[in-house]
Amino acid sequence: MARDTSDTTPLTKRDELIAWFAEGEKPRERFAVGTEHEKVPFYRNGNTPVPYEGETGIRALLEGVARETGWEAIEDAGHLIGLAGADGGAISLEPGGQFELSGAPLPDVHATERELRIHLEATARAADPLGIGFLDLGMSPKWTREGTPVMPKSRYKIMAGYMPKVGSLGLDMMLRTATVQVNLDFSSEADMAAKMRVALALQPVATALFANSPFTDGRPNGFLSRRSEIWRDTDADRTGMLPRAFEAGFGYEAYVDWLLDMPMYFVKRGETYHDVSGASFRDLMEGRLAALPGERATMSDWANHASTAFPEVRLKRYIEMRGSDVGGADMIVAQAAFWVGLLYDEAGLEAAWDIAKAWSASERECLRAMVPRLGLATPIAGRSLGTVAAEALAIARKGLEARGRRDEQGRDETLHLQPLEAIVASGRSRAEDRLTDYEGPWRRSVEPAFTECVF
Repeated sequence: MARDTSDTTPLTKRDELIAWFAEGEKPRERFAVGTEHEKVPFYRNGNTPVPYEGETGIRALLEGVARETGWEAIEDAGHLIGLAGADGGAISLEPGGQFELSGAPLPDVHATERELRIHLEATARAADPLGIGFLDLGMSPKWTREGTPVMPKSRYKIMAGYMPKVGSLGLDMMLRTATVQVNLDFSSEADMAAKMRVALALQPVATALFANSPFTDGRPNGFLSRRSEIWRDTDADRTGMLPRAFEAGFGYEAYVDWLLDMPMYFVKRGETYHDVSGASFRDLMEGRLAALPGERATMSDWANHASTAFPEVRLKRYIEMRGSDVGGADMIVAQAAFWVGLLYDEAGLEAAWDIAKAWSASERECLRAMVPRLGLATPIAGRSLGTVAAEALAIARKGLEARGRRDEQGRDETLHLQPLEAIVASGRSRAEDRLTDYEGPWRRSVEPAFTECVF
């Protein structure tokens, strides 16, 4: 997230929290696609992590990208920590220096591809003179947690202090992983609920298709998506498959109640982040927060709190898919195409739900637990996840064909599914290909990843 929100409108009633989500509703003709991705920077000379400070550090990289793009600086306590574009896009830093593009809301997947290409070209022009490259892996493959630089963002300092209290791998999540996320719109509460259920149930399919984090500390880690496994031991209060989304009557109210039960990280007043980790948002609304007695909740507090929930699919004023490792540019765009095809076509949404609606809560949880290690080979309801993925891709293809959004060459959005269709046809994820490289031409070293697994 590039910038925490600033809206001092006071909150006094639970209904106002519910209304905040409802205000995200859009008519179908205004549905957009937002794509976010993180990439791990490294110095090409030595394959080492990039610190924030220094003539060739992350700050210098941000300054270079600002010169290339003309985007506005975002600062935190005097530190340059991001850039904001006039079109709604932004660049931000994850805790370990992962360089993130939060894309603007765009009309179709073709526009996502163009946005990504322009971003990568501008970033390369800024990064190349600094000797910086970017990995297209879902986890840094070589350096340790302790050897990873930490970026100077106030919210991250608070999170880093709290994470070890609620899980053993939260710091790895913050410092060493990289993901790609797709943000999609909803037209009503019922549409939101239907999309959340399908997206949550099929999120493990995306985890398997995009699995791309098989190395940690310079060797195979036993997983195809170690990034996904790390999230299972980060913070149970704010992660997971959100079982209440599958209950009858799920809607904004149920999600609000889940957020109210989720402990807070911080309260921002002016430019100061107050550490209230573990505290209750209900207490803030009632002015009973121990760390800030008498202080009451504002709309900013609610928006910021909602941004610190990390289920596999997150609701804000849009729906955010969170289950995938980052990959190369083709895979980033493919992620957008996959979810647009499934969720933006009404027939596709119904067909996608038909795949998963008979799965029990325990089956969904079991699937989530096994997929980081087994990928497409994970069993579900008597068949393999690879078979499910093939069905989901076929539905996504039909959904994109029905949209009929064409590029300058007359091609529809289905062309962006090709990398995923190749994975399903071979039964092998990018992670499995990398592990084969490791045992073969890489000669059991991850060093070649710094030339072969890059943007």
